[in-house]
Amino acid sequence: MSSSLIELVLLAAIALFVGWRLYTTLGSDSGPPDGRARSETTAAPAAGDKPRPENRAGLRPAFTGPAASGLEAIHAADPSFNPREFLTGARSAYEMLANAFAAGDRETLKVWLDDDVYETWDKAIADREASGAEAPQLLRIRHTEIDEASLDDSNVARVTVRIEAELGDGDMNRKSEEFWTFMRNTTSDDPNWLLDDVDTAD
Repeated sequence: MSSSLIELVLLAAIALFVGWRLYTTLGSDSGPPDGRARSETTAAPAAGDKPRPENRAGLRPAFTGPAASGLEAIHAADPSFNPREFLTGARSAYEMLANAFAAGDRETLKVWLDDDVYETWDKAIADREASGAEAPQLLRIRHTEIDEASLDDSNVARVTVRIEAELGDGDMNRKSEEFWTFMRNTTSDDPNWLLDDVDTAD
């Protein structure tokens, strides 16, 4: 065997050995033997962080029910709008605002209520405080669904949600059914919706 051929075989063996060592060190999905993350600079997500959904091109929310045309118009003006995610947010907003109203937390209410709604709720809190009456306490949300949706000429979106809840009123529990209308200008950089109107179901 010629010396050049021997050198070629030796070089190939060395390359194979180095490649195998690199694979055993970096190529395994299980990470280092002690279980640490591969990068010490990668921080764990904070509590409450949600995983970002995959960006699936071509997929869009399904619009059904009596509010479908309004939801379609809102989505056309703001492609990030998703009825399912909105409804989840509406439930959270109802819980937060109902608890803030019961606690007389005007600071929280001022941020999330339209001026007209805030004035009405502020007066109701003042009347309750003057009389010494207890505020109804939210026990649970029984059901939520989108009832109406619209987009006006000023690109202001309004979505009305029918909310059924159970309230504790003194020693009694009672059912509450209301229509909460949320509003947002779809051209605004602010993603938050304000509570624009509250109606009691007949």
